[in-house]
Order: sequence, then C-alpha cells, then structure tokens
Amino acid sequence: MSRLKEIYQNEIMPAMTKKFGYKNKMAVPKIDKIILNIGMGESKDNAKALENASNDIAIITGQRPIVTKAKKSIAAFKLRTGMPIGCKVTLRGEKMLGFLDRLINVALPRVRDFHGVNGNSFDGRGNYSLGLKEQLIFPEIQYDKIDKIRGMNVVIVTTAKNDEQAKELLSLYGMPFKK
Repeated sequence: MSRLKEIYQNEIMPAMTKKFGYKNKMAVPKIDKIILNIGMGESKDNAKALENASNDIAIITGQRPIVTKAKKSIAAFKLRTGMPIGCKVTLRGEKMLGFLDRLINVALPRVRDFHGVNGNSFDGRGNYSLGLKEQLIFPEIQYDKIDKIRGMNVVIVTTAKNDEQAKELLSLYGMPFKK
C-alpha cells in the first residue's frame, strides 16, 4: 500500500469524520482522478512541438497522453475542426497518488518565489484547478532535453460535495495553500 493510501486511512478519514460528522466511512470525500492538460496553439504550425509536449507529459506522469483536437473552427485563430491543439492525461489509482505525492512534496517547493497555492481555485463542486508555468519543476524533466518551456493545467477531481470539504481534504494531504 502506498504512503498516501495509509495517510488517507489512518489520518485523513478520522480527521474528516470528526470535523464534518460523517456517519459512514464511504461518505468521506476522496480524490477521484487527476487530469493534466497542455494546450498548445503553436501545434497547428509546428507538429514537432505537440510531440515534445506529449513526451514531457508522459515522462512526468508515466502514462501516454491523448491528443486533444479542436471541436470548432475559429477563423481568427486559423483553427479548423479536428486540428490537434494539445494533449492531456487522466491519472487514477496508484499513478494518481504517486503524482500527487511528487506534486506536493517535490515539484511545488521547486517553484520560484513560492508562497503556497491559491485557495480560491475551487469550482464550487469540490474540484481544484492549478496552473503551472513550467514543466521544469518536475525532477524527471531534464533542462537540456526540452525544446521550450511550457505550462500545464492540473485538475484534482474529488468526491467532496463542496469546496470547504475539498479544501480540507487537500490540506490534510499536505497541499500548501496560502495563508
């Protein structure tokens, strides 16, 4: 059993039950999945950029991403339906917990001028969104091997009913929210 699974069983479940008064242990919120997304407008001109971004996200997560395609044509952006515009990966289970552990304990402390993540980035249904400016904060990425610094979006989907429960869940996992 992974370290975060043990923390959830032994520390998070009792603390959440005590704070919110759950009657059943299945009612205690948990993290359902984590989605990483890199959106790239430049991929319509440069196919190699999309391949490099896919390689970066595969190295970070240990899972091959899928290519996202444009749903609508937008003439102002020179975009047609079906053009590749990014890549994403959905993590569940052990890979999700491993990524969350690396994100909280390794990657976020490596961000320059880091004072914590924004505590207001919840969507009202208990899901948290986090934007990262560069992929270099992950130790798996080697500075010499990248062609360009790219940002990415990380969405943590929980089973919490509201933002208060989700924020408590993530803070018990060790998410460094700003004070």
